[in-house]
Amino acid sequence: MGITQIKEWYNRFKDGHITVESEPRSGRPSTCRNDQVIAKVNVLVMRDFRVTIREIAEEVGISTFSAHSIMTEDLAMNRVAAKFVPKLLMAEQKELRFEVLQDMLDSTNRDPSFMNTIITGDKSWVYGYDPETKSQSSQWKHSTSPRPKKACQVHSYVKVMLTVFFNSHGVVHHEYAPQGQTITKEYYRDVLHRLHDAVRRKRPELWSTGN
Repeated sequence: MGITQIKEWYNRFKDGHITVESEPRSGRPSTCRNDQVIAKVNVLVMRDFRVTIREIAEEVGISTFSAHSIMTEDLAMNRVAAKFVPKLLMAEQKELRFEVLQDMLDSTNRDPSFMNTIITGDKSWVYGYDPETKSQSSQWKHSTSPRPKKACQVHSYVKVMLTVFFNSHGVVHHEYAPQGQTITKEYYRDVLHRLHDAVRRKRPELWSTGN
């Protein structure tokens, strides 16, 4: 309970009042937050979840303060920003991923070492170089020595496509795509051939099993 409310009640009790309910006030009762208005606001929101407080107030004929109170108190809703996700999947894609993951989970339950046989990979654009940060370039100095200086640098304007394949023990194969190279199926087929050779050299225990 807030200090202000406690002080208000204390003064009421001191003056002889025995209730904490607000006393009736003269004047016209407010009608902007009755059931009918709340229902109209709810219909507007259900029709368009992006509707603004100002649009609600103009449509229903109430103040923006009343519209905000109805949204947050009567309808118990808050306005939030959309959350970014890598991609939005369709129902069929979600179902397929669930089936694949369930199959992997069953395989892991049958053989705890199953996950060690999996090699996965991904592609990402990377800068040709990253400038050294201030903390990375820090050094010791005496109190009388001048402070070292370094020029401000920006990221490299050159970006290259990095492809990395790895398993539970670390990186198996990585390579940078040549400048101007389009990631076509033919190029990716050649990448997989090079990965095939890397597995034979770097993961002989996996290669020998033929799994």
